[in-house]
Amino acid sequence: MAHFVGAIDQGTTSTRFMIFDRSGAEIARHQIEHRQILPAAGWVEHDAVEIWENTLKTIDVALAGAGLGPSDLAAVGITNQRETVVAWDRETGVPVAPAIVWQDTRTESLVSRLDPSYISEKTGLPPATYFSATKLQWLLDNGLRDRAERDEILFGTIDSWLLWNLTGRHLTDVTNASRTMLMNLSTLDWDDDLLRLFGIPRAVLPEIRSSSEIYGFSTILPGVPIAAAIGDQQAALFGQTCFAPGEAKCTYGTGGFLLMNTGTTPVRSSHGLITTVAYRFGDEKPVFALEGSIAAAGAAIQWLRDQLGVLDSAAASETLAGQVEDSAGVCFVPAFSGLYAPYWRPDARAAIVGLSRFHTAAHITRATLEAICYQTRDVVEAMAQDAGGSMDCLQVDGGVTANALCMQLQADILGVPVSRPAVAETTALGAAYAAGLATGFWNSIDDLRANWHEDRRWHPSWSASRRTDGITRWQAAISRTLDWPTP
Repeated sequence: MAHFVGAIDQGTTSTRFMIFDRSGAEIARHQIEHRQILPAAGWVEHDAVEIWENTLKTIDVALAGAGLGPSDLAAVGITNQRETVVAWDRETGVPVAPAIVWQDTRTESLVSRLDPSYISEKTGLPPATYFSATKLQWLLDNGLRDRAERDEILFGTIDSWLLWNLTGRHLTDVTNASRTMLMNLSTLDWDDDLLRLFGIPRAVLPEIRSSSEIYGFSTILPGVPIAAAIGDQQAALFGQTCFAPGEAKCTYGTGGFLLMNTGTTPVRSSHGLITTVAYRFGDEKPVFALEGSIAAAGAAIQWLRDQLGVLDSAAASETLAGQVEDSAGVCFVPAFSGLYAPYWRPDARAAIVGLSRFHTAAHITRATLEAICYQTRDVVEAMAQDAGGSMDCLQVDGGVTANALCMQLQADILGVPVSRPAVAETTALGAAYAAGLATGFWNSIDDLRANWHEDRRWHPSWSASRRTDGITRWQAAISRTLDWPTP
């Protein structure tokens, strides 16, 4: 009898394979980073072949490290960076273009021509370069349209690319489809009017399935069902066991993402949030969520490391920022891909303001951690307005939560406690849970709730006046990023 469930967690900067037991405890993991390809300003690409090869390596190493084989796995689930698109040859399976990443802003001119109310009414999304539709349109308009019309290529988000390689089937799940700007939120199917608007043939798109069901059996793990596909932020909601309306979590990865379960009825935002599908079990009714998306959380720390060279590692940001008591008035708005929720300003550009000769790399690093937290506060405030109530505690997860200083700053800036679960990598755990439910490894969501345990809680320490002063400076800094002329 198989005693474990595996999860492929394919993220923006790395791919990992994690193995969990019935209690939700991590048994093994292996993780490999992949290249961030930046061919022009605003362009962000990935090599889909590199991602697939890394997926295979992570599975092999994690299993070997734990002394396990395929027969020990009851199922495998997939969770993935959303909105990133891959195009590949239907016959050979070879990608025909670089994968265009969710952070990419090359389609800004296409997005500017869209009717926000029309797009939002159908999809729950505001028009933005963030989503997949204009990325697919750009690929078609830049060399792939003839091949698409001859039915020679397939498109998909990363979950589709992995499912194709694992099972040979062209599928996606409803959470990923809901992020394309092509799926109708009412019908949960590709919308013919939107397909015509973006000039995308239906035949190139995958079939939309639920988030938790058996999609097929793995060709590389004989006999193991691939039984879940769910976008990374929805997977984290799942892993945090936020199954009741009103329950919410915030994941800090490359970006920052706050999701609130709103139940089986979609709630339309009037404060700059996204209405999205949270998950769907088999043939049951879908569950929806409100989401606030932040483009740069961990990516801002990565920029300090890779572009500025002031950090040897992302983890070093806590030590460096801890050398100073505050940012001494410096504010950093990391709008590298524009501003997402609740502003939705693709024209915004990153800015560091308030600098003097006094300031050091430590002040800028602390301002970077504060930026992650102020962006989250903006979304929390918008969600409180949409949901009609304030948040008593913020449940958090993701890699940045290992930075205790950042989480303390988050509690200080929000003015409410911040709680981290025992398994901080809830994205992978959520994919494992969805796969395990589909195969009977877990019987119900009550089994999953029983697995959740708190690891650490941070309580706010700032005075109300300090919090207000910081918010005022942050809002002034936001205004400096808008309407910046591009070269």
